[in-house]
Amino acid sequence: MNKVCIIAEAGVNHNGSVDMAMELIRVAKECGADIVKFQTWITDELVSMDAPKASYQKKNDESATQYEMLKKLELSFEDFRKLQHYAEEIDIEFLSTPDEEKSLNFLVDELGMKVIKVGSGEVTNIPYLKKIGQKKLPVILSTGMSFLGEVETAYYTLIESGAPQVTILHCTSNYPASYQSVNLHAMLTIKDALKVNVGYSDHTEGNEISIAAVALGATVIEKHFTIDKNLPGPDHSASINPHELKNLVQQIRNVEAALSADGRKVPAGEEIETKRVVQKGIYCNKDLLTGSIITLEDLTFKRPLNDGLSASNYTFILGKILKADVGRNELITLNHL
Repeated sequence: MNKVCIIAEAGVNHNGSVDMAMELIRVAKECGADIVKFQTWITDELVSMDAPKASYQKKNDESATQYEMLKKLELSFEDFRKLQHYAEEIDIEFLSTPDEEKSLNFLVDELGMKVIKVGSGEVTNIPYLKKIGQKKLPVILSTGMSFLGEVETAYYTLIESGAPQVTILHCTSNYPASYQSVNLHAMLTIKDALKVNVGYSDHTEGNEISIAAVALGATVIEKHFTIDKNLPGPDHSASINPHELKNLVQQIRNVEAALSADGRKVPAGEEIETKRVVQKGIYCNKDLLTGSIITLEDLTFKRPLNDGLSASNYTFILGKILKADVGRNELITLNHL
């Protein structure tokens, strides 16, 4: 895309309900997001039975283990067929992160997903990254919890396995992520090190860090959203609501517009009229007759400039001879000289 790609991350905020997932798709479309994204997994393929939960998951979900939590949030492949069909109906791109190989094969080979989004937890899963690269599709790779060396290894694994392009998202894997943990310049470190398009997967509260990332050159912004922050579940409280998502999209488009020019310092088209009335022209501070030789003492500098000479050109007219009378407080033009 030639504009910033905005991914509305529905993630697991459907709470295991296809109807709620469809509502999230509708909201993402209405808010102007480019892509609505979910997460696809088979719990038994993804996590061991006794895997502990992260701190934020313990705070926001009552399940005893990751397995129990993920099992109740798991949607079937048939569910994802329905969700993709609905996204196509309302014309928003559907995307889902495959969290293990069976889901990868389903999303790519059966649903025909055109891009593979890889979560931060897979950065060091080299065997899996090879299988992703072998799908020969563009990849978006999140890099929370990672050292630069790990990101480099993941990137080259994907490229060498067949991925034609990899966009790398800087990320802090906490929900919510504190502003002090963001380290946004690391996004530029990745860009400089690997010469790739970069973006930001934003887990902070509010929208300002996403806006800052766009100003720094992010080509992709991913942000979790929910229908209601007060719903039970691991990610709702750290997600933005529909109103905030709509604002985020508009704010990104505004920043995008502000960055779209070529960088030359010239007056904007809409400034020209203001320039004529706000900048100062050269005026006479006394009545001068034809034949007078202009001195600095004869001049004053006032608004408006109009079609006269800018005050910056005053040395040009010093010593010039008037060929017409000029009255006090009259704008001097080239026709007078």
